[in-house]
Amino acid sequence: MLLTVSACARPVGDFGRAEHNVLNDEVMPAIGNGLSKGSAFNLADQEVEMRDRVWRYLVAPHAYDWFGDVAVEFQRTRITPISNKPFKTRRYYDWLHSERFASSRVRYTRIQEDAIADLGMMPSAFKSVCAVIELDRQRGIASNQLTDLEDEVAINAAKRHDENLAVIGWFARSVSYRYESYSYALDHLLVETPHEEAISANARLSELAVWVEAALRGDFCGDFSSHGGDGEVAIRSRVLYSDPEAALPPK
Repeated sequence: MLLTVSACARPVGDFGRAEHNVLNDEVMPAIGNGLSKGSAFNLADQEVEMRDRVWRYLVAPHAYDWFGDVAVEFQRTRITPISNKPFKTRRYYDWLHSERFASSRVRYTRIQEDAIADLGMMPSAFKSVCAVIELDRQRGIASNQLTDLEDEVAINAAKRHDENLAVIGWFARSVSYRYESYSYALDHLLVETPHEEAISANARLSELAVWVEAALRGDFCGDFSSHGGDGEVAIRSRVLYSDPEAALPPK
């Protein structure tokens, strides 16, 4: 049974994007469609693109599973409902703490690299969400203006709109959880093994925080070029010192 469940975790390719395969993209969705009684509409290209883009934020796109990858895959394919239950933010730190790195500085580097990977894919993820929001707007206009459509068409349109909103909300919660997990880890490493590498890691988290705020308020169609610019600050402030002497009170 364990082997069967583990096999359900979706394989990934470059940049953490999902790799399509028969089990995860045909068999499991077919089971989920039968269980969920969701929209009978085919997915539009924009909806497929969005689901592929945001997927890497719903899981841990690395060898370690601090995000519950298998559970995410069951939710993605609608075999189980999308859960609003938050994960414990210490899971990422627990992994960093238990992993045997060659240097304690590497843990800070790991946080920075993971944040950079998230930042690199964020513009394309936001644009794909924006495209689906516009698609649903156009679908709603067509559904309201075409008066000779069967009631079933309007029902399926409404269901698909709700499904898209659920995926978008899931994405927003997931990017927030990623930020909070990185932040929790950085705070605890500052006490456990203080290093100046914390400064660059914190800078990347400040950039990521801007995207998190935008996702949580539903601003997916704004000016992406301005996100993470000069003057942007993290959601939660963190005072860091490159020189330990600077942290001492004046004599």
